[in-house]
Amino acid sequence: MDDRMFRNAMGMFATGVTVITTTTDNEVHGMTANAFMSVSLTPKLVLISIGEKAKMLSKIKESNKFVVNLLSDQQKEVSMQFAGQLKENIDVDFSWSNDLPLIKDSLASIVCDVYSYQVAGDHTLFIGEVKDLVLNDGEPLTFYKGKYGGYAAETLV
Repeated sequence: MDDRMFRNAMGMFATGVTVITTTTDNEVHGMTANAFMSVSLTPKLVLISIGEKAKMLSKIKESNKFVVNLLSDQQKEVSMQFAGQLKENIDVDFSWSNDLPLIKDSLASIVCDVYSYQVAGDHTLFIGEVKDLVLNDGEPLTFYKGKYGGYAAETLV
């Protein structure tokens, strides 16, 4: 199989959209990602996957901590900003926890210290130990087949 076929197959899995944030030298860094999952309840662990060519890789290794911000359906522009898809930058509002930037109005912001990491192919998998959580109401921003979407709840009869 070629790379495009593999990417198309992975795009068939609908995901939420996250922005991973951290700080180094008092500067905020972030990137949009959908490679995120929970790992363990005891201890509370999550996993993110960062490509070897991403600038964020060195930033997380330097700071040794990160935040996973789960975006709401009202934050498509925020996702596009951190994915480098906007021609002009927008202002992003942050709050702070453990000296880390949390994107305001995200459905959840999961503050983590790096617990461990493992190189896997052309990505590094970071396991983060959850140190703080901030939760908000709203609906998720989704990603499917390379396109943004929302969430439509169905009522089962």
